[in-house]
Formats: sequence, structure tokens, C-alpha cells
Amino acid sequence: MDEPHHPFAGKYTKQHTIDWSKRVDAADAFIFVTPEYNHSYSPALKNAIDFLAKEWSNKAVTVVSYGGTSAGTRAAMALDPVLTTVRLIKTATAVEMTGVGARIVDGVFEPSERESKALNAALAELVALSEVLAPLR
Repeated sequence: MDEPHHPFAGKYTKQHTIDWSKRVDAADAFIFVTPEYNHSYSPALKNAIDFLAKEWSNKAVTVVSYGGTSAGTRAAMALDPVLTTVRLIKTATAVEMTGVGARIVDGVFEPSERESKALNAALAELVALSEVLAPLR
């Protein structure tokens, strides 16, 4: 957070912020993947969101969370007010995973059947929601 102006002003002076702004502005939807970190989402995700403002507006987002027994549920819930503030619209379908480290085989994560179904449903919802929101962007 090294810009001299509030993100809502959109007056970026640093090249890394200008580049990040262009990437986010060009996208129609997002998938945020976050661990549960102290009963919340990761600080890196918070920073990535907070660095910008208007670029997020009226775009769809799916949150994929992971953690111990909670499957990152608290992280996903803690994100809600932040997403609302920057006017991101979250899909209703939740993708929450437990024990992900133990299910990486030869560098590839193997989701459960439940997780695969949830992800497919969330992706379909993400596409549909993005299309509905397109006229507002």
C-alpha cells in the first residue's frame, strides 16, 4: 500500500499498481483461493483487494477456501464485507476443502467428489453471474 492517494481516487503513481489495475479491470470475474489464516483469509489476499477499488465493481467472484476441520469456512465468511465494499458479487456456491496437503500426489491436488461437484457448480454460477453483471460494468 504505497500509493499516495486512496484507491477510490484511481490516481495510481506506481507501475506495479497501474499494472495490477489493468489486469483486474480487464477481467470479468475472479476466483479467490484462500487458506484460513487465524480464523480469517490471508493478508496477501486482503492487500491485493485493497490496493484497488473501482476495478472490482460489478464483477463476479467465487471463493475457494481451505483449512483444517473448518475447511476455510471462516475465511470465506470474513471476506464477505470486504467483497461487498468493493462491489464484488460473490457466488452462492461455496467451495471449501479440508486436508489439502495430504491429497497432493506427485504435485497434483486430487479433489474429493464433493469438492469437484462444488467447484463445477460454482464455475457455472460464476459464468452466469458475470454475464448478468456485464451491462453494469
